[in-house]
Amino acid sequence: MVDIHCHILPAVDDGAQSQEIAIEMCRMAWQDGIEHIVATPHANGRFAYDRSSFSNRLNELMEQVNGCPRLTLGCDFHLSYDNFLALLRTPSEFTIGNTHYVLIELDNYSIPASLSSNLSRLISQGLAPIITHPERNPLLRDDLSRVLEWVRQGALVQVTGDSLTGRWGTPARAAVEWLLKRNAVHVIASDAHGTSSRTPILSKARAEVSLLAGESVARALVAENPRAIVSGQKLPYLPAVTSS
Repeated sequence: MVDIHCHILPAVDDGAQSQEIAIEMCRMAWQDGIEHIVATPHANGRFAYDRSSFSNRLNELMEQVNGCPRLTLGCDFHLSYDNFLALLRTPSEFTIGNTHYVLIELDNYSIPASLSSNLSRLISQGLAPIITHPERNPLLRDDLSRVLEWVRQGALVQVTGDSLTGRWGTPARAAVEWLLKRNAVHVIASDAHGTSSRTPILSKARAEVSLLAGESVARALVAENPRAIVSGQKLPYLPAVTSS
């Protein structure tokens, strides 16, 4: 499996708070069958994102875990106005590795009216925006058809594994099921922050998706699609979105 959203880089945001915790998260992920993790520090009003510094920290962590799992640098990119302009200027500062894929986190309290046009602008520039955990966003849960619209535009959707196992409550689980039924989930990731309640585990979510949509879909969402993303390739599983 491959985890494209994980706050495993130590002491840079609200994720792993020490090198020891980061190493333990790597161990947990490896034992769960995760062979590759994208470290995704926040880029928002609370946490500054420093690509060069974070690359050095990532290299240190990779050396300490001997490549088990493999690590790539990405970014949990909060779509504020200033961030949006920065992404247009220097997309390579925020993408997953050297690919054209970028995680896009939306605000829980306000979805800009310009979002569709902003996503279109990113796509026209050659980027592939991946909307993170829409099932946890109360504004989007009230109208998930908006997510379908963005997928039809060319955006991708990543849901959190723990949303399928109860960590984020019944509404989040129901939202994931709704999106899955309409072919609007492309990746499952952990969004792990530590070794206790939000852990780098995907096997449980994979099992849930296997029950809901079949093992081939589950394998695509935790292995084949995220592996294509970290390699900068087209997704092998990209079905047409349905409305019902």
